[in-house]
Amino acid sequence: MAGGNGLINRFYDEVLTGGNLAIIDEIVADDVVDHEEGFPGQPPGKEGVKFYVNAVRTAFPDLAVKTSEPALADGDLEAAHVILTGTHQGEFAGIPASGKSVEFSGIDIIRVQDGKVAEHWGSTDTLSLMQQIGAAPK
Repeated sequence: MAGGNGLINRFYDEVLTGGNLAIIDEIVADDVVDHEEGFPGQPPGKEGVKFYVNAVRTAFPDLAVKTSEPALADGDLEAAHVILTGTHQGEFAGIPASGKSVEFSGIDIIRVQDGKVAEHWGSTDTLSLMQQIGAAPK
C-alpha cells in the first residue's frame, strides 16, 4: 500500500469533507469493525460509517481538513493525525446549531484488507469540540 494518499486520506478528502458517501461502498468492507465508540444509535459495520459521516456533515456542512499529518502506511496499516475545521450549522449530539467555528483533532488507524478498510481505531477530541459549541464548560 502506498503512503501519502492511502485510504485514510481518501476518506477525509472525498467522503468526510467532500460528501461523496458512495466512496464508502468502494473503500470500506461490509463488516468493518470500528473500535472507536460511535454516536448514539450508530449501527455497526459499513452502515455505521455512513451514519457517522451523515451526522458530522449535517452538523458541520463546511467541514474541512486543515492538516492531515503524518499519514503513515506500513503493511496493512495506515495512520493519520487530522485537524478539522468547520461551522456548527446543524444539530450535533443533541446540541442545536450554535453558528460557532470549530477546530478539533483526531487520530485514526485503519487496517486494510483486500483494498478496503477492515478495522478502525480512532480517538477524537470530542471534549474540545463540545466546549467550542458551548455544550461543555471550558
